Amino acid sequence: MAFQVGLLSIELIEALRPLVPRIKRSDKSLADQLVRAASSVALNIGEGAHSDPGNRKARFFTAAGSASEVLVALRVAVAWGYFAERDTAEASALLRRIIAILWKLTRG
Repeated sequence: MAFQVGLLSIELIEALRPLVPRIKRSDKSLADQLVRAASSVALNIGEGAHSDPGNRKARFFTAAGSASEVLVALRVAVAWGYFAERDTAEASALLRRIIAILWKLTRG
């Protein structure tokens, strides 16, 4: 599962890549925060996959928190009118899958 969620986290970054410049045109701070949070998802999953059990769980919890942050950042961007909700469909679906897998990994 950790390997699968790691791949999904990279797919997420690829899905976010066209959205970031659209946010950045109006809100550089939100775009930077979204990029940092999305990178945190992937990096914490990668670190957790090769950590001892206690640190693994902590890294996966951190990754889940960052994934939730990205999801909210997309909602904020939509609320500000930077793009339509339909433009976030792929990234939002990936985020929901990532969060669900991380939930299982932190409960096991």
